[in-house]
Amino acid sequence: MPREYPERPIVGVGAVILDNHRVLLIERGQAPLKGEWSLPGGALEVGETLEEGIRREVLEETGLVVDPVAIVEVFDRISRDAEGRVQYHYVLVDYLCHVIGGELACATDAADVRWAALDELEPIAAFTAEVIQKAFKMAGAPYP
Repeated sequence: MPREYPERPIVGVGAVILDNHRVLLIERGQAPLKGEWSLPGGALEVGETLEEGIRREVLEETGLVVDPVAIVEVFDRISRDAEGRVQYHYVLVDYLCHVIGGELACATDAADVRWAALDELEPIAAFTAEVIQKAFKMAGAPYP
């Protein structure tokens, strides 16, 4: 099924990976959000569980092996074109994840990867910042 102008919503997974007062961000190399900083993640594959999908996506994009700990947020991400047609429709499931192995490296459809301190999150989408804030609260870490 094509991601652009899909026949039905696509399930996507995202990882909020925390390290003290930092979060791991990737620069998207593909549409939607190409060129924007976001959480690692992508579309779920047929036959794959949510947790399998998040592990695979994080490894492919960042080189890190993660353990999904808890769901942070589930939400729709719908983008419409100039005529109002649905261009992209994702149902996103974002997980709080802990790194358990691997080595950080930019890979697959990520253009760049970096650890960002809480005061270095700009520019990211508002919904991404909200998910990150919620994950820090869940993890018991302060968020300014």
